[in-house]
Amino acid sequence: MGKDFLEFIKSFESKAVDLSRELSLSNFNATISGKPEDYTKTAELELKLKKVFANKEDFEKLKKFKESEEITDEVNQREIEVLFNSYSEFQIDKELLVKTVALSSKIEQTFSTYRAEVNGKKLTDNEIDKILEDSTDSDELEETWKASKQIGSKVSEDVIKLVKLRNEAAKNLGYENYHQMSLTLSELEPEFLDNLFDKLDELTKPKFVEIKNEIDEYLTKRYRVQKDDLMPWHYQDKFFQQGPSIYELDLDKYFEDQNIEKLTDDYFSGIGLEIKDMLAKSDLYEKEGKYQHAYCTQIDKEGDVRVLCNIKPNYKWMGTMLHEFGHAVYDKYVSMNLPWVLREHAHIFTTEAIAMLFGRFASNPNWLQGMLNISDEEKVKILEETFKTLQLEQIIFSRWVQVIFRFEKAMFENPDQDLNSLWWNLVEKYQGLKKPEGRNEPDWASKIHIALYPVYYQNYMLGELLASQLYFYVKEKVLKDNSDETISFIGKKEVGDYLKNLFFSYGALFKWDKLIKSSTGEELNPEYWIRQFVK
Repeated sequence: MGKDFLEFIKSFESKAVDLSRELSLSNFNATISGKPEDYTKTAELELKLKKVFANKEDFEKLKKFKESEEITDEVNQREIEVLFNSYSEFQIDKELLVKTVALSSKIEQTFSTYRAEVNGKKLTDNEIDKILEDSTDSDELEETWKASKQIGSKVSEDVIKLVKLRNEAAKNLGYENYHQMSLTLSELEPEFLDNLFDKLDELTKPKFVEIKNEIDEYLTKRYRVQKDDLMPWHYQDKFFQQGPSIYELDLDKYFEDQNIEKLTDDYFSGIGLEIKDMLAKSDLYEKEGKYQHAYCTQIDKEGDVRVLCNIKPNYKWMGTMLHEFGHAVYDKYVSMNLPWVLREHAHIFTTEAIAMLFGRFASNPNWLQGMLNISDEEKVKILEETFKTLQLEQIIFSRWVQVIFRFEKAMFENPDQDLNSLWWNLVEKYQGLKKPEGRNEPDWASKIHIALYPVYYQNYMLGELLASQLYFYVKEKVLKDNSDETISFIGKKEVGDYLKNLFFSYGALFKWDKLIKSSTGEELNPEYWIRQFVK
C-alpha cells in the first residue's frame, strides 16, 4: 500500500506541478495586462487543473489510502488528508458542476456590470462609497444607500438557486448542506465555530454598545438628527462593516514623501525576513488595464513568490504592502524539504493572521517613530487616536462577521425561509442598526461574498484572533517584553527566527490547531484579541 501511495503521488505531481505553476504565472500576467486573451488562457488552465482534482479513479484511490492502516508515515498521512480534502470538493456530478459554474458566472457578470442608479445617474461602487462617506444630506444618503442595494433584487433568485445547487452537491457527498461541507473540508469544525462566535458575541457586546453610542453621538451632530432617527445610510458605509471615521486622524501625511517599497524592505529585512528577491519579481505600481487591488501569489512552491500592488505614498498602501508581504514571507519560508503538496500555509486563516499582524503596524505610533522618525511629541499626540481608530475598526468588523456567519449558516440550512427578515433580524441584533420602516428587500444578496464567495468570512475573524495571539507571544515570550506599551518588532531579528523556524517552515505538515499549539504553547485563544482591542 505504501508503494502504491508513492506511485500515486508521483503520478499526481506529474499532472499538477507544472500546470499549477503555469496557472499562477498566467493569472499574475493577466492581472497586470488586463487583456481578455490573458484572462481566457488563465480560465482554460484553471479548468485543466480542476479536472485533475475531479478525477474519480484518483479519488477512490485516495479513499483507500485514507482508510488503510498500512500507511503509518505521518508526512504521508498528512499528504493524503490534504489531497482528500482538495479532491472532495470537485467530486461533483458533471451536470451539476456545469450548472453551478454557469450560474456563478452569470451572477458574477451581473455584479461586475451592474451600476446602481440615483435620479437617472448611474454610479460605480466607488462613487457610492464616496457619497456615503462625504455627504451630510440625509435624503441623498438614503437614496444612495437604497440604490446600492438594487443589485440584491437583480441577483437574489439566482443566488437562492445557486445555494440549492451547492446544497445538492454537498448532500451527494454525504454532508447535510454546503455550509457544513465547506467548513469540514477546510478543517474547521462547525460546532467549534458556533461556540467561538457565541463567545465573541458575549465578550464584545459591552464594548460594542459603548463604541456604537460614541459613533451615534458623533453622527447626530454630523447630520443634525435625533439619535432615534439614525438609519443604516448614516453610517458612512454600505454595510456598517468598518465603521465611520469619527476621530481626527490623518496618517497619510506621514507617508506622502516616503518610498513605501523601501520602507517595506527595510522593515522586513530588519526582523530577519528577506524580501528583496520577491520585490524584484513583483509588480507594485499602477499601469493601464492592471487589476486595481492587491494580492500575493505563490507561483511554484519553489520560492517564487510575487505580490501585485498599486502603490501610492499613503497610509492605505503602506498597510497593504506590510499585509501582502506578510503573506509573502510565510510562503517563502515554508520548508522546501516538505513534499510539494504540503508546501503551503496550514490554513487560509493562518496566512491571514501573519498578514494582519504586520498590516496593523502601519498605524502603530512606535512603528511610525522607528521607521519614519516622528518626534516623541508627535507620537504621544496620536497614541490615543490611533488605538481608538483600530479598536473601532476591529470591534465593528467583528459584529459584522457575526451577521455574515450566522446568516450563511441559516441560509444553507433552509434557503426557502424568509431571508429578508432573517437578514434584518441579525443586523439589528449584532450591529444595532434599525431596519428602515416597511423594508422587505433582499438586501442580503447585495453582499457579493454571500452570493459568490460563501463560507469564507469566518477566516477573516480567525485571522484577527490569531494575529493578536502571535503578537503577544512574540512580545512576551520571544522578546521578553512585559510592558503595557504597544511594540513594533523593529530591528528584532529574533522575531524572524521565531516565525521562520516555529511557524512558517511547517507549511501544511500540521493541521492549523496543532500548528498554533506547537508555536504558541496553547490552542487558538480569543482572549488575546479581547485583551488587545476590547479591554
